[in-house]
Formats: sequence, C-alpha cells, structure tokens
Amino acid sequence: MLPRVVLHVEVSVDGRMDWINPDLGRFYSLAARFNEDATLCGSETVLAAPIEETPADDESAVPPPDTDSDDRPLLVVVDSRGRVRNWDQLLRTPYWSAAVAFCSHSTPQEYLSYLNGLGIDYIVAGDYRVDLAAALSELNETYDVETVRVDSGGTLNGVLLRECLVDEVSVILDPLLVGGESPRSFFRAEDLGSPEGAVSLRLKHFERLDGDTVWLRYEVVRLE
Repeated sequence: MLPRVVLHVEVSVDGRMDWINPDLGRFYSLAARFNEDATLCGSETVLAAPIEETPADDESAVPPPDTDSDDRPLLVVVDSRGRVRNWDQLLRTPYWSAAVAFCSHSTPQEYLSYLNGLGIDYIVAGDYRVDLAAALSELNETYDVETVRVDSGGTLNGVLLRECLVDEVSVILDPLLVGGESPRSFFRAEDLGSPEGAVSLRLKHFERLDGDTVWLRYEVVRLE
C-alpha cells in the first residue's frame, strides 16, 4: 500500500523557489501539523543543505535509533547515483530517528556496501532510476510509514506529481513576484502535450499568516 504523500513548499506568487526569504521556523511549524512518519528528500536537496561539520577524527558509525521511544520521522533520500556521503552528519541533527536510502539496480555496489557499513537501510526499486511507487510501497510495508512529507526541490516534486503519487499539495504563498526564464518552480517536469496531464486540485484549507502571506492546502483530485 502506498503512504499518503504531502508536498509542503514555500514559493512566490508565480511559483518560484528562488529569491524568497522563507521563515523557516514558521515553515517547519506548519509542516509539523502533518505528523509525518518520513521526510522524503532528493539527493540534490540534501547535498545543498548546510550541515554542521563533524570533527575529522570522528569515525564512529551512526548510532541506532531508540525504536521504543523515538517518534521522530525517518529521513528518506532518493539517491540512485550514490552521491550522499554525509549520513552520519545528517543523523546527528535532532530531526530524524533513522535513515533509508532509495536506490535502483543501477546504484553502484560500492555505495550499497558503504551504506551497509554505516548501518543505513536502503530500498532498491527500479532499473536505471528509482521506481518511486514501488519504493514508497515498500517503505509503507517495511517501516509502517503512513504519511510522507516531501521536503525537496522542483525535480523530485515534478516526478511525484507526474506519477500521480501525491495526495496533498501544501503551499505557503509569499507576497512576491520573482519572474525569470530559469525553471526554478516547485513543479519541474517536461511540458505537457495536452491538458489531460494537468494535476487537478481541490482547496481544503486557507489561512492568512503574517502580513500578506497565505497558506493553501489542496487535495489532489484523482481522475477516474
């Protein structure tokens, strides 16, 4: 069974993720309302995020989570190419209890061995890139994950939306227009050839935040 997947983003009125100045405290306070069991990120997002450096002489493995009392979400990273190498640093932050990598059959065996050495679980799904539907289904079955919040950029969001894997879109809309020609929206995907591929939404919640910022929550309408 697939878990419920929520995209939670903050953007300008024209849907851009660059040149905005998000209030991170507010962003993650609102995100907490979803009570996620797992946070799903793309490798690009993880690699771009600043993380406090670990001392160079600290070679300790990732400590195991306290599964009896730790209710923090899992960190799940889509990383078919085996690029993320700072798992120990990620799990020393207070946000996640443990981590799982989404890999494919093309992921280098050396990387899978590296994950084994750190005690990081992984799910292999798909031939050349991660089959997200299969990986999410296994995440639900193996780790009892019922709600996934996506914390990523437009590329992963785009794949999830195009593959009809998203149940809710949560948008914090900043009173700002950015413009530009570069594709830096929160939904990046190939152009459609017809209107049939557009994602239909149904408004379920509206809230005015500080100033002229608004929070919109939409259910994705499943076409039958």
